[in-house]
Amino acid sequence: MKYNLYQIDAFTDKIFGGNPACVVPLDKWPTDDILLKIAKENAVAETAFFIDKGSKIHLRWFTPEIEMDLCGHATLATAHCLKTILDYKREDIVFETRSGDLIVSVEKGFYKMDFPSRMPVPDSLPETILKSLNIQPNEVYKARDYVLVYENETAIRDIKIDRRLFDKINLDPGGVVITAIGDNSDFVSRFFTPQASILEDPVTGSAHCSLIPFWARRLNKKELYALQISERIGQLFCEDKGDRVIISGNAITYSVGHFWIT
Repeated sequence: MKYNLYQIDAFTDKIFGGNPACVVPLDKWPTDDILLKIAKENAVAETAFFIDKGSKIHLRWFTPEIEMDLCGHATLATAHCLKTILDYKREDIVFETRSGDLIVSVEKGFYKMDFPSRMPVPDSLPETILKSLNIQPNEVYKARDYVLVYENETAIRDIKIDRRLFDKINLDPGGVVITAIGDNSDFVSRFFTPQASILEDPVTGSAHCSLIPFWARRLNKKELYALQISERIGQLFCEDKGDRVIISGNAITYSVGHFWIT
């Protein structure tokens, strides 16, 4: 069986920037075991699989380890694939997912994703995670992910993870996001996933479901510009809309190819 495979860099307009995702169109669903093996073989943070059902696109996301309930950059990558490569005609794309229907529209080269808002609440951090960090956070919150708030962007850049300790905890399907007010943006972040083959995710759209309402309230702003300051750097244009958030960004195609499963 021959499959098409597209690799797209999301939340960037430059090759080798943002977060790479693979996108695989399907006519019918293989077994979950096959989907996971394909994701492992692709060896990027997320592989998106989709089936065009007409009015909606059924979309699923797999890391090399698990199926995810929500993934921002692979959703953006899939929208880019549909619009720029596969000539998808509908004005808006409605994705049917484990996190409900997600709507993506295209405006002036930006993909605008309508995602659920997940306001984090104050929490305490497991001792294992605390000890794995070289700099301790000022505040700790929790939604799907732990949200650790630091004093400034310098602290975010200087964070180092002791993976030997960090990997002792399982946050399936969440992770740990560290964040602070940015020097040249409203806020910055980095994202880490324990026990994952890729420890630091380059750009994490789903984490902004919590970061956007948190910083919107703290900064008293509805529209925010965010940077995820991983090595690859990602730009996110954000809007707080109450029970929903709008996460916008660019994308660029890196490669187009095929693979076969016999």
